[in-house]
Amino acid sequence: MEATKGRSALKAITWRATGTADTFLIAWIITGKPLVAGSIATLEVLTKTFLYYFHERLWNLSNWGRG
Repeated sequence: MEATKGRSALKAITWRATGTADTFLIAWIITGKPLVAGSIATLEVLTKTFLYYFHERLWNLSNWGRG
């Protein structure tokens, strides 16, 4: 069964929300500055959402691991 583009997009968004919260917390702990952490997290969410979506679509072309 092939995943729809909408499913891939929603997975990308929910995963990035989780990952971005993690990035924000780590950046805040390291820098001690929530504004710097927010800047890092904002840039990270933009780039990694697109990267994940295209990564997911490429994997969807493969039958490897499907029963």
